[in-house]
Amino acid sequence: MSTLNVPLNGIDKIRIKNIVEKIRAAMHGEISFSGIHGSYCIGIADMVNSTKITAHMDSHKMGEYYRIYLNAMAEIAKEFGAVVVKNIGDSILYYFPDTCDAEDKTSVQNSLECSLAMIESYEEINLLMTECNLPPVSYRVSSDYGKLTIAKSLFSTREDIFGPTVNTCAKINGIAMPNSSIVGGDLYQIARYLKGYEFHSLIGFSVGVRLDYPVYSLYRKDVT
Repeated sequence: MSTLNVPLNGIDKIRIKNIVEKIRAAMHGEISFSGIHGSYCIGIADMVNSTKITAHMDSHKMGEYYRIYLNAMAEIAKEFGAVVVKNIGDSILYYFPDTCDAEDKTSVQNSLECSLAMIESYEEINLLMTECNLPPVSYRVSSDYGKLTIAKSLFSTREDIFGPTVNTCAKINGIAMPNSSIVGGDLYQIARYLKGYEFHSLIGFSVGVRLDYPVYSLYRKDVT
């Protein structure tokens, strides 16, 4: 029988009231926004077909597979000045504090170099996989630039980031071919004048109210 339009009994009402009170208490609880707002470069490195690949692995092998990939991506991100915010399943989310409001063009360039370094490390990462008797890994890297709000947890020193730029970067990630890097239109507008890079336009992508948001493949410019 459908539960729609079924009146709540007394116990249910008390339970809901208790939940609401907990929500009220949590409003000033574990997560607090630091008051830091600005526009930053962010990135997401996401594995391709990891669920299918790990479906028949034992727990130890699966753990090694994710560990090698996630640690490699995190180390590369940190090498270029990024803060690794968190793992999201088989992907990592990171941002570049020095790119705040795009005042430092070198830091913007570092974000591009980070994306390219991740892709260019493909063979080395898979050599580690082979040494551990694991299958090769493929992944996509997406990056963009836009507004973020920084949040901190009372129980962790790690920052978290929120805002439409995070959602956009996650949505465009799937456009990239495996083992390639893409950038969103807002980052492209800042980075397109930097020397040493090529941007190839891809099909427009609908991200909520922003229809046909432009996306570009990122390549290192061939100087030969």
